[in-house]
Amino acid sequence: MSTLQLKKIDKRFGETQVLRDINVDVAEGEFVALVGPSGCGKSTLLRIISGLEPSTGGDIVLDGKRVNDVSAADRGLAMVFQSYALYPHMTVYQNMAFGLENVGTPKPEIESKIGAAAKMLQLDKLLQRRPTQLSGGQRQRVAIGRAIVRNPKLFLFDEPLSNLDAELRVQMRAEIIALHQRLETGMIYVTHDQVEAMTMADKIVVLRAGKVEQTGSPLELYNRPQNQFVAGFIGSPRMNFIDATVAGQSGNALDLALSGFENQPPLRLSVDSAASIAQGAKVTVGVRPEHAYVVEGSSSDYTIPLKVAQVEQLGGHGFVHCNLPGSENAMVVQFDGQNVIHAGSEVNVAIPAAACHVFSTAEGAPVLVSASAR
Repeated sequence: MSTLQLKKIDKRFGETQVLRDINVDVAEGEFVALVGPSGCGKSTLLRIISGLEPSTGGDIVLDGKRVNDVSAADRGLAMVFQSYALYPHMTVYQNMAFGLENVGTPKPEIESKIGAAAKMLQLDKLLQRRPTQLSGGQRQRVAIGRAIVRNPKLFLFDEPLSNLDAELRVQMRAEIIALHQRLETGMIYVTHDQVEAMTMADKIVVLRAGKVEQTGSPLELYNRPQNQFVAGFIGSPRMNFIDATVAGQSGNALDLALSGFENQPPLRLSVDSAASIAQGAKVTVGVRPEHAYVVEGSSSDYTIPLKVAQVEQLGGHGFVHCNLPGSENAMVVQFDGQNVIHAGSEVNVAIPAAACHVFSTAEGAPVLVSASAR
């Protein structure tokens, strides 16, 4: 098993800088997901790791050795592309054998490796078919099989499931997770789908505009986002955000007046930062849809009245979309089971103080998170 370190990686295309000071460690056998919106630089970073694209600055260290000047073919990594990149005129067997034949692997060894990989990926009955005779999921298995037979130091996946339908993506996610557990080989997985990252990765690296916003385990990013961007990107549906003003602070007790709810008493939170915040300062309160809830009657939690704009009923659970007064944002509240709430009705939404996050509005300012946030 291999390790990888990215140290202060920069990348420019002419005058445009697309990656800035990227530092990432991949431990032996670790599954690392690179996530972020389109254009954030995650695929470029993967190409730099693979050797298909040179970096402008920084070091790529594989198993303790700097490999910036080592060619892609000699790094011992295997890349699985979004487009599968299969040769249409070759059979499944020939596609999987092509790389091994190019490096002079003996035929019996090729047959053995392809046989084992095909059995693992349930391709053993499809070896004589061509890519045009396969489904999207089968083509993706062939692309993965072609990588497996090379016995790489690391697997690099560039949005491998984005061309598949929703049901097949879920199935392939499970298959890749099982494959990682069997092979125990490190994987770096690029995706814009944070659900894929949350369900598959040991560690997630969140990128925005070419910079790392936060690195950590899925639950670390979910429970303790370091800024509002990470909070909104991790979690589905995304975290709700409500503008607020600091109405007062006493030690770690923070009173916030929520915008659009001037007739409501302030929301009191216990924050884990003792730093003084000026009265009148603008902040943003974040609460996840699964932590807020619709309440009938009174509640011990802070409650705000909202008008329902839309209801999504999914059977076992659903989501209520409510209008926030004076804001273009909606507030989404998850509910369990089947609910009789209708669009246009008025509801009371409870916001548990322990589930709230508070973000400073000023760019680069520290994040204040509830001391008992989940």
